[in-house]
Amino acid sequence: MKAPVESIRVSQQGRDQLIKLKRQTGVENWNVLCRWAICCSLREKAIPPRPTTSTEGGVEMSWKVFAGENADQLSAIIFMRASVDGFTDSPDGVALCLRAHLHRGLGYMASEVGDLGIAGFIRRWLLNQRLEK
Repeated sequence: MKAPVESIRVSQQGRDQLIKLKRQTGVENWNVLCRWAICCSLREKAIPPRPTTSTEGGVEMSWKVFAGENADQLSAIIFMRASVDGFTDSPDGVALCLRAHLHRGLGYMASEVGDLGIAGFIRRWLLNQRLEK
């Protein structure tokens, strides 16, 4: 399937969130964390806010690095959500949808407090269990 974008651009704020998430989880590769973030956002039915921040000073990775072996599945989901969420089906609209979901997901994941580690992230984001405070 055709890739929705050639490269993924993450804002400076997203880069800072990725650094925090790397420290919390021990996951070394930003592309893995970005895939998790996309999934966290895509599970929400609500339309993500359109990103307003610049991608200057952030992170850039190719679609191939970002999507890995799940490229076809992620492409199909992003194209579908662009349509469902009211983004245009133009390349710019699909790229904006991808960026909106990525940044919302990073925000969700980075909003957790404490040193969660992988087990904490699995409980929260796969099993949907909040930590007791």
